[in-house]
Amino acid sequence: MNDSETRADPAGTPWRRWPIVAAVSAIVAVGVYVAAVQTALGQTLENAALRGADEVGAQEQAAADNALDEITMYSLAAAVAVVALIGLLRRRLDLAIAGVGVIVAGQVVTQALKRYILPRPELVEVTGPYVDNSLPSGHTTIAMTVLFAVLIVVPYRWRGVALFLVLSWAVGIGAYTVTAKWHRLSDTLAADAIALAVACLVSWWLVRRGAVRRHDGPRRIPRVVLVACTALFGVLLLGMGVFLIAVPLAREGLDATVQENAWVVYLSAHSLASFGSVAAALAFLATWRRQEIP
Repeated sequence: MNDSETRADPAGTPWRRWPIVAAVSAIVAVGVYVAAVQTALGQTLENAALRGADEVGAQEQAAADNALDEITMYSLAAAVAVVALIGLLRRRLDLAIAGVGVIVAGQVVTQALKRYILPRPELVEVTGPYVDNSLPSGHTTIAMTVLFAVLIVVPYRWRGVALFLVLSWAVGIGAYTVTAKWHRLSDTLAADAIALAVACLVSWWLVRRGAVRRHDGPRRIPRVVLVACTALFGVLLLGMGVFLIAVPLAREGLDATVQENAWVVYLSAHSLASFGSVAAALAFLATWRRQEIP
């Protein structure tokens, strides 16, 4: 561990990891936008994935729509209330503010970027919904910020349980946005990065307040196993997503791939969307490794 990492706040907690991860996440979000939205290749592949989603079975399509429809202003308010309540039950007003702040700030940033800041130039000939800007995904941002908020406010001993209960839902939402054709792959990846950046900045605020302490207790084996299995799952998703898109591109070229293998392009996008959420979750969990809020 280098000198900058060992340099700590008054509570004895290394703090540079949070702003560094936040900065890297912001760079990733910008990179995703440039590669997928500002290039003809990116737009062509993502539009092909949306066409491929037309081949999804009716049952899976209905499941995706239902899962996304469950995210409403009421369900979001309920999630915010639960996160705030956990913080208040722990007699930590700063925790309640931090948890709620992650969710609210995530939506403020996402909606501002999508509605007012990020354009989608017409680089390829398309019609209908394909021309609309949808980056970042509001639904994915909600799912990931709720996950991060829960990981922040729950006690250390319950962090593994919280990860187990919320992660699968959050990952599913990101993938479902592609299945339901509500969003493109880049929308979910940018949302993952934005949610991670916001959560890290809020965590940094807690650290600078002296609220975070190092946990010196024994490792919890079930949590280690869960994290290891989640990391393996993420690697498999990444490998599958890259393989599915790389093989047809190498064999047939871009034109044939997007015209004749739209279904494969969709499957690749679906896998990579899931990977993005898993990677963001593990990155955030890593910043909190052996750290707790008493």
